Amino acid sequence: MAKFRYLTTPFRVKNLELKNRVVMPPMCTYSATDGVPNDWHFVHYSARAIGGVGLIIVEMTNIAPNGRITPNCLGLWNDEQRDAFKRIVDAAHQYGSKIAIQIAHAGRKALGHDYVDAPSPILYDGDDKDPRWSYQTPRDLSTDEVKGLVQKYAEAVKRAVEAGFDAIEIHGAHGYLIHEFHSFKANQRSDEYGQDKMLFGEQVIQAAKAVMPAEMPLLVRISAQEYAKGGYSKEHGLEVAKRYAAAGADVLHVSGGGDGTPDRAHSPSIQAGYQVYLARAVKQATQKPVIAVGMLEDPAVADYVLASGDADLVAIGRGLLRDPHWLLNAQYHQNGKDSAPMQFVPRQYQRGF
Repeated sequence: MAKFRYLTTPFRVKNLELKNRVVMPPMCTYSATDGVPNDWHFVHYSARAIGGVGLIIVEMTNIAPNGRITPNCLGLWNDEQRDAFKRIVDAAHQYGSKIAIQIAHAGRKALGHDYVDAPSPILYDGDDKDPRWSYQTPRDLSTDEVKGLVQKYAEAVKRAVEAGFDAIEIHGAHGYLIHEFHSFKANQRSDEYGQDKMLFGEQVIQAAKAVMPAEMPLLVRISAQEYAKGGYSKEHGLEVAKRYAAAGADVLHVSGGGDGTPDRAHSPSIQAGYQVYLARAVKQATQKPVIAVGMLEDPAVADYVLASGDADLVAIGRGLLRDPHWLLNAQYHQNGKDSAPMQFVPRQYQRGF
């Protein structure tokens, strides 16, 4: 096997120094009560830190009770939730990882709540795979209510900073609230937020930056292309990326879709690295560091994506769900026939490698 040239090299953006290029992306586990992280989350994220991940991004954490995908999702709308995150942050640091958190609102994709908020009262048309709940038609939000949501993002980000996170990610992808505002399908408002569909996301980014330390990086996740019928093109996605980069995004976490049931005519074929073309395009358009996603759990593929310059960091999602020691095992299989020293292996596990 060819030696890794980039996967295990350090990376720095602002004051965030990562020991390698591996990112655990946000992946919901639907295991919280009242939005509060618990022992499950502590063990889940600590295990990936022990496994050597450079940057852990805590799963979608919401700014309001009705902003959750389900009532079992995480939240940061109160101080009890903030304080419960602190021991997770401390554990990640203890084991040598940096840790960020994704701040979000599910918008019209929220389930199991009395009412949902979105740019326009348009029912989400995706598949509902949870038989307990069904999608609701959102309320018709006033302009002042939209401005209030911007403030709620800022309040959640402030709590995340107070909890000790190393970076913040704003979720602007996968059909959730910010994505809905810059989507032609979901946003049919006539006020300033409809006339300028990227204004809401821009204001959220600016509000987040205002409560963050100057040297703390802000990540923004976007769907650079919609995959459902009638969705926006990559060209519109690049305009979104440029606008959000200008507003203050330091890193773009580049995904696609999430806006409804995928239509084959609008979707890439599903294969290793199938969304890397979007990361490459966003990096070229914004000149910002990017995180690539999309079936990158083969270490050789992930290293190639970095070597090619298409991305600066690689998100290993399902691979890290299956194996908390994904990176350690990748190194082991690479170095198994020689005595090359292993990076990132805790001393307690060195006999195993």
